[in-house]
Amino acid sequence: MASSISAISEELGEIDGQIADIFRALSNGFQKFEKIKDSSRQSRQLEELTGKMRECKRLIKEFDREVKDLEHTVGPDTSKILNEKKQSMVKELNSYVALKKQYASNIENKRVDLFGGPAEGFEEDNGLLASSMTNQQLMDNGHHMMDETDQAIERSKKVVHETVTVGTETAAALKAQTEQMSRIVNELDSIHFSIKKASQLVKEIGRQVATDRCIMALLFLIVVGVIAIIIVKLVDPKNKDIADIPGLAPPVPSRRLLWIPN
Repeated sequence: MASSISAISEELGEIDGQIADIFRALSNGFQKFEKIKDSSRQSRQLEELTGKMRECKRLIKEFDREVKDLEHTVGPDTSKILNEKKQSMVKELNSYVALKKQYASNIENKRVDLFGGPAEGFEEDNGLLASSMTNQQLMDNGHHMMDETDQAIERSKKVVHETVTVGTETAAALKAQTEQMSRIVNELDSIHFSIKKASQLVKEIGRQVATDRCIMALLFLIVVGVIAIIIVKLVDPKNKDIADIPGLAPPVPSRRLLWIPN
């Protein structure tokens, strides 16, 4: 059958081969599941098998799209063969989905037995579940379960996308804050340097002011001394203890008459 499908379309043949490989893996996986006694290991095995069934559903949808694309290029007999093959794939997949549901229910019942006491009749009801359903019911049930799985995946993708968006916005905000902090540090360094230079300038101005005050005091003392000498010279011009002040004319001597007029 696979060779005849490959003769119709290489792509369909490749998809059919991948689906066949998944069905073999599912069959071996469920056989292995029956040998596992630990509930936690059984749950992990069911999760792995569910992932394979999800991939198989995707491939069946892809197979169906390829069949629809070929409807106008192949004869009615070939289209019938391809549709029957697709229905066979869907039926086999739904059987595995029902089997997975049955095993999952059994695991739940075991947990109820461990924590809530005996649960009579549950195993029998679960055992009759698949046998009491028609093929159409199995197909509908399988489609419903796979749709629910797809919806859960889409919700998970949405949550991941929102998480990535929030992470990106947070990273951008942190980067902006880091740049702002860097600018603040640079400004603080500039302010510290300016304060240091200002302190040095104030010290230099203080030293200059102190020097100027000393000079002014000396000048004041010199002026006072000169003024004092001038005053003394003016008051007592005959005082020989005080030297003549440079630039100051000596006192005029008193005038003496050489003859007395009659």
